[in-house]
Amino acid sequence: VGKKVQAIYLWWHKPVIDKELLQSLPNLKVIANSGVGMDHLDLKLLAGFGVKMANAPHAVSSTTADTGMALLLASARRLVEVHNISISPSMEYCEADILGVKVAGATLGIIGMGSIGYKIALRAKAFQMNILYHNRTQRKVQEEQAVGATYCKKIDILLQQADFVMLVVSLTPQTHKLIGKRELELMKPTATLINISRGAVVDQEALVAALQTGVIGAAALDVTSPEPLPRDHPLLKLKNVIITPHIGIKTDKATYMVTEEAVENILAALNGLPLPSEVLPS
Repeated sequence: VGKKVQAIYLWWHKPVIDKELLQSLPNLKVIANSGVGMDHLDLKLLAGFGVKMANAPHAVSSTTADTGMALLLASARRLVEVHNISISPSMEYCEADILGVKVAGATLGIIGMGSIGYKIALRAKAFQMNILYHNRTQRKVQEEQAVGATYCKKIDILLQQADFVMLVVSLTPQTHKLIGKRELELMKPTATLINISRGAVVDQEALVAALQTGVIGAAALDVTSPEPLPRDHPLLKLKNVIITPHIGIKTDKATYMVTEEAVENILAALNGLPLPSEVLPS
């Protein structure tokens, strides 16, 4: 049926798009991705076959922003630890050992101020947080003022000042291991690193060492490298870490909206119209 296939809807990186598959689908016109991240695709290879590519930025931004704030709050108030205490047979604990971190008035540093990053800033403003952000380009003054965000041209300034550092960047050669040993050492020893982008944006070995030795206070991760982690991975054994299985967009409504957005892009491509969410190779 290869000659009949004109469109592919990718769900959770399946099917794998490689040269062999593309060669078997001579009439393929478009691939629609069920999310924003495109690091699992070779966009230049696709363009070489004349295949258009679209993602789903609008459907997932609010849900992913919710996940980021949920991880921030859960880590700050140590919800996983206290839940485990609450369901334990003994319920024995020392209050001094479960003290959380106040969120109101704390400084949030957002690395990557695209659609998702900006929606995180909107949520953080409601929690009365001070907001710093680092991005390839500075937002418009009106947009900054709307959320009370301050632009940091250099990432180092953000890392030194933030109580919570939220990673919301795409995975590219430039952002691979963006946060490593040097960057972690710039952070406050009480700071929390939150990653809702891609696992490979962080040097995980450096993160483990930083968490074990008190270089930073905690981490909350919706993404790891690989996914899932091996069951003996040291990150799984640390009390100051929360890990969720890449649930950023996983709500009933977001899943439906992602599919709608994908279908819209596919129909546009098949009818020779501009794709609403086309992604071009860089």
